[in-house]
Amino acid sequence: MKRNSPILILCNRVPYPLKDGGALAMHAMIKSWYDTGREVHVLAMNTSRHFVDPAILPQLYKDIASFQLVPIANEILWLPTLTNFLFSIKPQHAARFYSKGFARQLVKSILKIKPGIIQMESIFLSEYLTLIRSVSNAFLVQRLHNIEYQVWHRLAYETSNPFKKYYLKNLARRIARYEKKTWNDFDLLLPITAADETYIKFSGCKTPIHTCTFSIDRNHLPSSVKMEQWNGYHIGAMDWLPNKEAMLWFVNDIWPLVHKLAPDFSFYFAGRKMPDIFKEYHHDGLYCMDEVADANNFIADKKILIVPLRSGGGVRVKTLEAMAAGKVVISTAIGMQGIDAIDKVHYICAESATEFANAIAWCMDHKEIAQEIAQQAQELIQREYDQQKVMQSLLAYMDTF
Repeated sequence: MKRNSPILILCNRVPYPLKDGGALAMHAMIKSWYDTGREVHVLAMNTSRHFVDPAILPQLYKDIASFQLVPIANEILWLPTLTNFLFSIKPQHAARFYSKGFARQLVKSILKIKPGIIQMESIFLSEYLTLIRSVSNAFLVQRLHNIEYQVWHRLAYETSNPFKKYYLKNLARRIARYEKKTWNDFDLLLPITAADETYIKFSGCKTPIHTCTFSIDRNHLPSSVKMEQWNGYHIGAMDWLPNKEAMLWFVNDIWPLVHKLAPDFSFYFAGRKMPDIFKEYHHDGLYCMDEVADANNFIADKKILIVPLRSGGGVRVKTLEAMAAGKVVISTAIGMQGIDAIDKVHYICAESATEFANAIAWCMDHKEIAQEIAQQAQELIQREYDQQKVMQSLLAYMDTF
């Protein structure tokens, strides 16, 4: 493989605005490839669910060779979902991301660019594999932000509605079959965590695998002159079901206990597409901030990141960024998945409502020790998640092909 051949990166959504983990992870990878001196092209779906007006899209990628958008309608509609459930073995997610318009533009881009590498940022873009193989001999890379099956399996486990549980279990099984079949169709898999790599290998996949975690560019960490207050926060896309479930658990079960143990503690949560059910929470120390214009500004003056995730997969980008910025992190084990952090050394683990409340109260009463934990977490990120180190490891691995 020629190290300097062009790379075409395919995204299932526009990696903007940089407010949620998915967008941040794609953006970091695009920048990492560009920083290696590679000629980088991006072809992204501008989906109806995450639409970005091209007229207001900033010059975020002005330095790369090309950045193209293709409008895609991918709304979740009940009739196609029901039809898929009854008559197809594929998950509905795969069907929603197939578009003839995107296929046509993909072929045009490949023939014009002649990429040596084509990297996909979603497993569901695998629907275009056969088409790509028919017009290109490029090295095909699948970057795995998570194991999709795990996300939906965990959601099924958490829900109490029997009909929803049955559907989610069925969907999880479909996605598991789809993932295991598709992994073998690539030349290289890039899971974002070592745990995901282990899972893929255990599934019997024969495709070469190299863990390529989300990395932090320490030279471009946001800086702020704001003084941190010992308040808590959570920020994440609220149309992602694990985030919504996490916040429901926090406001209904965790917060009443927190407010009793630490009445002076305040908690702020924000995110894109905030459901109306949360907007009534804006009193007595619990504040829903809806979607914020500047995520870095929202985070800057708050000391404690709360991550009450009980489902999901991959690695939490916002958690890594918080650790890099010297925040205290209180999280479930699932919320820390993919991060080589140790409980009470780099973060504080909490699995129940009582444990979260006790952990928050402990931080408020032991701020010096909590600050030491935050410092150790910051040093871990600098040591193990530096962008240059992660990319150098990937390039060295790819040079073996």
